[in-house]
Amino acid sequence: MKELIEKINAEFELFSKEAEQQSEKGNKAAGTRARKSALELSKLFKEFRKVSVEAGKN
Repeated sequence: MKELIEKINAEFELFSKEAEQQSEKGNKAAGTRARKSALELSKLFKEFRKVSVEAGKN
């Protein structure tokens, strides 16, 4: 579970950086990368939810 949380944190940092570049500098490519990162975060959050529920059952 700790490894999953680390992946989430790393992906969020990437998302944050790209989203900031898009909003502040108008970088369209950064927007594309931010959206891709947001999709990855969504997948990771779903995985976290599954792992968390399993851990709660034990």
